[in-house]
Amino acid sequence: MGRYGVRGVVPVVAAGLLLAGCSAGSDAPGKAAPGTPSAAASPSASASSGTAAKGERLGAAGSPCPMPVTFDAARQWTAKKVTTAEDPDFAELAQQGPVTLVCEVDAKPAGHIGFLRVWTGARKAGTAREALEAFVSAEENAYKARYHDTKAGALAATEVTYMVVSELDGEQKDERAFAVTTPAGPVVVHLGGLDSAEHRAMLPAYELARASLALAG
Repeated sequence: MGRYGVRGVVPVVAAGLLLAGCSAGSDAPGKAAPGTPSAAASPSASASSGTAAKGERLGAAGSPCPMPVTFDAARQWTAKKVTTAEDPDFAELAQQGPVTLVCEVDAKPAGHIGFLRVWTGARKAGTAREALEAFVSAEENAYKARYHDTKAGALAATEVTYMVVSELDGEQKDERAFAVTTPAGPVVVHLGGLDSAEHRAMLPAYELARASLALAG
């Protein structure tokens, strides 16, 4: 189960982190999709095209989150490396399918409630597509997963859009993620949000990360 984000905006005391909107799932056989429609985005959150203004470059050694990839964070978004070695309980929360949470990029300083989260897996986690499907399938509260091939920077990537039902209030919201393959293993970049309106308002930051992504040198 992907337990790290379905709890909405709930602090994990042991880790000292604010959790918001990172869950994944699939409309695989045996998973019934709820019948009510997704919440509509507010007019102020309808800008889902284009990219955000560039902020800090993440991923390289010396950046807040050393990773197998690098990308531009949106201006005012703040990154924090996620470590789990000292807390076995949190380590379980930060594992979703074959990948582990390694970086959170927080949108609150830019006026939004949500995170861009980066998850990495070992080579045995499979291809980008396989890792992404496993990531999504690890959360039973999500459905209507739709996959397609795309590009992340110059790299081949797989992207998924889906919906998730919050365990807090039963509301549905939009989620999406993309995955690439690196020499170290697959990397999944996920965008959640407090609700569908926040998710759509943060899409330019997600698009910036995808468009600027490259392998770490």
